[in-house]
Amino acid sequence: MPLDPELKPFLEVWTQKWASLAPDANPADRRARFEVIAEEMRLPTPVDVETDNEHRIPSLAGEVRVRVFRHKSDYSQPCLIYMHGGAWMQGSPETHWDITARIASANRQTVISVDYALAPENPFPAAVTQCQAVVRWAHNNADMLKINPGKIAVGGDSAGANLSASLAISFRETSINLIGQLLIYPPVDFEMSRPAYVENADAPLLNVRGMPMVNAMYCPDPTDLQNPLAAPMFASSHANLPPAYIAVAENDPLRDDGIDYAAKLESEGVPVVLDRGPGLIHGYLRAMEYCEASRRSLADMSRWLDGINRI
Repeated sequence: MPLDPELKPFLEVWTQKWASLAPDANPADRRARFEVIAEEMRLPTPVDVETDNEHRIPSLAGEVRVRVFRHKSDYSQPCLIYMHGGAWMQGSPETHWDITARIASANRQTVISVDYALAPENPFPAAVTQCQAVVRWAHNNADMLKINPGKIAVGGDSAGANLSASLAISFRETSINLIGQLLIYPPVDFEMSRPAYVENADAPLLNVRGMPMVNAMYCPDPTDLQNPLAAPMFASSHANLPPAYIAVAENDPLRDDGIDYAAKLESEGVPVVLDRGPGLIHGYLRAMEYCEASRRSLADMSRWLDGINRI
C-alpha cells in the first residue's frame, strides 16, 4: 500500500535516531534509547495543560507510577486513563507525552498516563493488574483528582490499546462504569494469520519477524495466549462493553486485528467508530510534527472522546 508521503521525513529521522542501537540490544537498552529519542522529538506542550503531578499507586503487582496531564480549567473534568505503547516491554508516560498532553488540551480534560510494569521482567498479568488498580484508584479518588467518577474512559496505543481493551472487559457491569475505550492500532490476540501480517510484513516501525519474541516476553506461559485479559478477542462475550473508537493503519501488520475487533464488537451491539488510517503506518501518532494525517487522526479521536464525555 502506498505510504502517505508526509511520513517519509519522519521515517528518515526515526531510523537515524535508532541506528546507534545494536540490532540485538536487550530490552533495558531499548527502553533507555526510546526515552532519549522521545525526549529529543517531543513537541511543545500545550500551554493550557499541567503535567507535573505524579502519583504512586499500590497494586497486587507492585507500585505503579502515573503522570497526570490536566487542563488548567478548575472544575471537575472527564478523565481518560491512558496506557502507552511499546510492545509491553518499553515506553512510559514520557515517551507518549505528545499524545496525552494534546488530548487533555483539546478536550479540556484530565488524562492519567500509566507507567505500568514492563516485560520480560514483569510478564502478564502484571501490567493488567496494575492498570486495573489505577482505574480503581482514579474512581475512588475522584474528588482529590477533580475528575468526574462517572466520566472515566480508557485508551492507549498498540500494547496500550490491548491493555485498554482488557480493562473494558475487566470492569464490564461493575460499579465502575467506563464510558469508552480508545483503541489505537490494537493487537487483540496473538494470531498472526490475518492478511495484514503478510501484506505488511516489512512495514516501518513494526516488523513481523520480531513479533513472536515480543509476544513470548509478555506471555511466556502459552496458556495465557488465549486469556481474554491478554487477548481480548477471546472473551466469551463482547456484549455490554463501552463504546469504542478503533484506529488502525493501512500499512500496519496489526491492521486487521483492529478491523476484526471492530466487527466483533459491532456484532454484539457495541457502538464502534473505525478509522482505517489510509496511507498510515503503525505508530503514526509519533509523526504528528511531519504528517497532517497523523494530526487529523488525533483530532478525530479527541472529538470522539469529547462526544462521549458530554453524554
